[in-house]
This record gives sequence, C-alpha cells and structure tokens, in this order.
Amino acid sequence: MWKKSLCLLIPCVLIAYYCYAPIPHEIEQHWELMMIWSFMRIQMHIAPLLEMLGFGPFPLLEILVVPPISDENVTVTDNLFNNVSVRVFVPKQKSSTPRRAVFYIHGGGWVTGSAAWGPYDELGRWMVERLDAVVVSTDYRLSPQYHFPTQFEDVYDALRWFLRKKVLAEYGVDPTRICIAGDSAGGNLAAAVNQKLLNDPEIKIKVKIQSLIYPVLQALDMDLPSYRENSHMVIVKKQQMAEFWSRYFTSDKALLEAMVANQHTPVESSHLFKFVNWSTLLPERFKKGHVYTTPIHGPSELAKKYPGFLDVQASPLLADDSTLRRLPLTHILTCQYDVLRDDGLMYLSRLRAADVRVVHEHVEDGFHGILSFGSSLLNFRAGKREVNKYLKWLKENL
Repeated sequence: MWKKSLCLLIPCVLIAYYCYAPIPHEIEQHWELMMIWSFMRIQMHIAPLLEMLGFGPFPLLEILVVPPISDENVTVTDNLFNNVSVRVFVPKQKSSTPRRAVFYIHGGGWVTGSAAWGPYDELGRWMVERLDAVVVSTDYRLSPQYHFPTQFEDVYDALRWFLRKKVLAEYGVDPTRICIAGDSAGGNLAAAVNQKLLNDPEIKIKVKIQSLIYPVLQALDMDLPSYRENSHMVIVKKQQMAEFWSRYFTSDKALLEAMVANQHTPVESSHLFKFVNWSTLLPERFKKGHVYTTPIHGPSELAKKYPGFLDVQASPLLADDSTLRRLPLTHILTCQYDVLRDDGLMYLSRLRAADVRVVHEHVEDGFHGILSFGSSLLNFRAGKREVNKYLKWLKENL
C-alpha cells in the first residue's frame, strides 16, 4: 500500500513544484499564469541537456514561430536589411500621404526570441491596422552562439538600412514620423541604438519617438529594490536575469557567479555607480522599506576580459547627460511585479532631469512580458488592456 502511495505522491510533488509560483493576488488569471510558468520552468531545466545535444537554448519555443502570411489588410514579408533578418508589415490600402513607421525590436534576454514569434507577428499586424503604419520587426543573432556587441550591431545595421531615404520612400514612410520601440532586451537595444544615432553623421533622419517597454538598461547593480521584491517572481527571476546578462557577454560562468553575488564591477569603475544609484534616482514610493548598500567591487580581471557590461551600448543608463538631453520624446512602460521595474524608473528620472519629454506608464498589476500576454495565443485580459492603451498612445503621438 505504501508503495502505491509513494508512487502517487512523487508525481504530485513534481507537479506542484513546477506549477506553483508566488503570484501576487493583484495579478489576474493566476492559474493560467502558473501553467505558462510551469512550461517555462520545464524548458529551463531541460535546456542544458538540449544544448549539450546541439540544440539552441530554448528549442521548445520554436512552436511560437509563424510564417509570414499576408491577409486582406496587410502584406507581410520576411526580408534582409543589410544582411539582418526582418519581418515587414505594410498596409495594403493605398495612401495619398506617407505613413508613420515603427521599427520594433523583440525581447528574449538576447538568447531567444524572434520577429516570427506569434505574439510579435500579431503586434505588427495590430500596429498596421490601428496606426496605419509600416512596421519593421527586426531579428538579431542570439547568445550563446554570439555575444555582445553582435546583437547591438545587427539591430543598428538593420536600422541604418531602414533609415535610408531610398528605403523609406520605397515603403512610403514619412521620415518625420518614425518610432523605435522594443520590449525587455529589445528595449535595451532600442535605447542603445537611439543613443548611437545621435552621433552618427551619416544618419540625417531624426527619430520622433523611442518606446521602451519594461526595458533592461544596466548591468552594474543587481540589488535594486525591484530585484529584491521580485527575485522569485514568474517570467523573469533575479537568477535568470543574471544568466541573461552574463550570457550576453560570455559563456564563462565566473561572470555569472559574480553577477549573482552583485560583485562584478571593479573598483576602477566605481564612478559609474552614480548613473545607477537607485537611492537618488527612484521615486520615494519605490524606495520605501529598502536601504541602499554600495555594491561590493569585483576583480578587475573580469572587466578586462568582458568589458561589455561596462559599455554604454550594453547599459544605456551609463550615458552622460549631454547624450540624454538630445534624445527624442520617450515612452517608458514599467510593471510593478518585474525585476526590471527600477531600470525603467531610473532612466525616467535621468531623462526628466535632462529635460527630455517622457511619458511614463506604470502597470500596478503588471508583470514582465504583459504586452505579449495580450496576444491571441495567451489571451490575458490585462495584457489586452495594455496593448490597447499602448497602441492608442502611439496613434495619438506618432
């Protein structure tokens, strides 16, 4: 009898382990989110084995890929912009005037994600239908096969190609109504390429809006209040974010271990902490109950071997004020239950201090990835609400 009970108990414990997650009561559709999280956890646990067998980091997510299918409203094509894969969405209805455009960069921690994923494909179609916009959704090479700055360079190369007058004219785009947008790691890349555009003498087009959706913006301090409060939150945990960051730069586990301990920045780079000091940059409500401690310095050897995590093109929050004050109208979306919340809030503070026009939306019951959860595939009510609000704002301001 006890053997049967044990056989029943073991799978029950495993199911509970993979399904349960400490989801705050404010978040809607608890059970649906738990089921999605359990799928993600299973994938993360088998990922190392699959990588040893020659697969990519998250091969099970290939089920999200959809082909470029046109319909009565939009023509969808997969193209190459300067040898970078992009998915382009163009309205079928003729227009007597040039259209607005959105250059979109997907998330995925620089290790996964694709413009061909269903949620991103659907977002591109919604932008066409609701904004009457041309949408370019770009891909980029992923880690661990490729490390920084490859991802940044791929996005920048595709963007420079798109911003050529000849290309804009080919797609019927108004060069004064262009938005560069991205979510999560894509928000990081959007912020970084926008900064570089400012100093590129060959690019004469001025971007009208940059839109950063729960962006990851700095790799120096992984002990922000949002990291403390959401260290075990679903979708992206503190440990996962450290893994994403370290893989962006190297496959060396030494950097990962140092980042998890928040002891990776060398003393000679301590002057950079003023750009990411949450005790001075966060609004009071987000600092409540937290005490700032200066990160412990790490060995100089790590920074010498992997200088990327100190590079402004990887951590846009490290940009100085002279760069920030030249940026365009900025839209930032942050979520309460997200380890990356404070990255967006600190950038918000720095941009406002630099007299940049900033529109901030904070989703009190939101979690990382909420816009993608508004897709037909995942069908979260809160996600749909945020997508609708986001597209409405873009239509009114772009």
